[in-house]
Amino acid sequence: MKKSLLKIALHWLAGACLLASGLGAKGQTGTSEAGKMVGMYIHQHWSYNYPYAARTWTLHDWIGYIDGLGRLGYNTVVIWPMLETMPNPLTVSDSVYLAKIAQVIDTAQQRYRMKVYIVMCPNVAVKNEEATKYTFENRPFFQTDDRVDPADPVAFGKLMARREQLFQPLAAANGVVVIDSDPGGYPNATNLEYVYLLSAHRTMLDRLRPGIELQYWTHFGWEAYSRFYAEGILEVASQQEIRDVITLLAKQNDEPWGIWGSRYENDIVEIARSVGMEDRVTTFKYGAIEREPSFPFTLYNQDTTYRAGMDVGNRGIIGNAQTHAVQLPNTFMFARAARGLPATEADFEAFADDLVPGQGKWIVAGWNALQGDDPIGMTRMADRLDLLAATDLKKGPLSGLVFGNPARFVNDLALQLRAMGAICKFIRIAEERTEDRAALKAALQELIIHFEGWQRVHGFSGNPRSPHIPGKMEALMLALERMDNDKLNALIGYRDIGNMPGTPGPEKVKRYMREMETFTPRLIQAMKAALNDR
Repeated sequence: MKKSLLKIALHWLAGACLLASGLGAKGQTGTSEAGKMVGMYIHQHWSYNYPYAARTWTLHDWIGYIDGLGRLGYNTVVIWPMLETMPNPLTVSDSVYLAKIAQVIDTAQQRYRMKVYIVMCPNVAVKNEEATKYTFENRPFFQTDDRVDPADPVAFGKLMARREQLFQPLAAANGVVVIDSDPGGYPNATNLEYVYLLSAHRTMLDRLRPGIELQYWTHFGWEAYSRFYAEGILEVASQQEIRDVITLLAKQNDEPWGIWGSRYENDIVEIARSVGMEDRVTTFKYGAIEREPSFPFTLYNQDTTYRAGMDVGNRGIIGNAQTHAVQLPNTFMFARAARGLPATEADFEAFADDLVPGQGKWIVAGWNALQGDDPIGMTRMADRLDLLAATDLKKGPLSGLVFGNPARFVNDLALQLRAMGAICKFIRIAEERTEDRAALKAALQELIIHFEGWQRVHGFSGNPRSPHIPGKMEALMLALERMDNDKLNALIGYRDIGNMPGTPGPEKVKRYMREMETFTPRLIQAMKAALNDR
């Protein structure tokens, strides 16, 4: 803990030097540099329980969360409204949701003076018959999506016509962000086709309301992800591939436009600078607050989060989270870094006090315990938090970030501690006492109880990766393999698409995506079967 805080202090001092030279955030108050974004991407791909999945939020929840973000120093909200999988005609839930997001945009802009961006996938369309079977809140993305060939003018024209209809209620947004991949892409599609696709979005936006910004979001890379669909091998685009897209966009010059870069393997500022476009860059530090997809566990005092938050592009910086109700310490830390402010333990305690007045020290102690590997200590802290959750907890000025329910927030932390304690205990026994089958099965039984207990509360069913690398979930998968159960090992192996049967190509990729969307419940069932395997 002390070493991590020391690192952060050193990073803050470096940031203070940058402030003095006019870079990054500025001012003793920590307000962001004029005109620069400090944004949060509210990701809605995964369907799970309230209030953990943003899809489930009421208008009151949205406003409360945005209020909390504003108090932390964020001035921009980025929303993926999942237009891609909305059927025609819309279900009642889809219509209600679109009206709600239109109100969110208006409230964020008018009451909080925030900018709002809407995310779209480049060429993702709906499987209409499948999508109508679900409400918006419960619709599984990879069961209901399809890919459109951008080289097919008829199919792509239909996609854009439908997209224009769906976006119309949201046209007050400041801008639209079109990701280049994940999800998106088409077998062996080219960057020229991707730029054509962006140009079609520019035309659509100009028809609806001239002046809407169009942002090119570089992620895996359009051509790289298109190769993934063709060959089943996932690799990040080369710098030259990203440079080619920026060069084409510069020639097209469909103003107003910009560049959002999110893959840490490629330095988007340097790539953009090589073609004279660095002034258009917003750094999108994807995964710095929370990896996605990941099994919900709160991260605390992550040095990498603070360093990422300092990397502010010419136009600003964006962070993202998957489970916003859980990932609050890093949400706080990211904004502190972006604004040139320190993030000490005292700062965290003050932040936690604003979440649940008078309980900052206990909350920070719980966050801290969760990052360790002491099962006994985690259990003791969970016991203490259980008692705290049963008291008359008050709402603080940041209660919107805990969705108005401090008792649920504290109880969630206790559940996480029990689940993580069981994970750490199982890993230790699997590593040190593999041949002691009785001890291994006893630890597995405890793991199932607490892991499933927390999973049933939040309901996340996707690939249970760690929210930060390196993390305990990857170590857990290795430990589970020591149960030497064929079905369990096969399921764990399928987390790597290369281990799945089938011929590489788009159908295998689609099947892989669908299976990862339901992985966690199947993992729990496989653990139960391994426990009962004599």
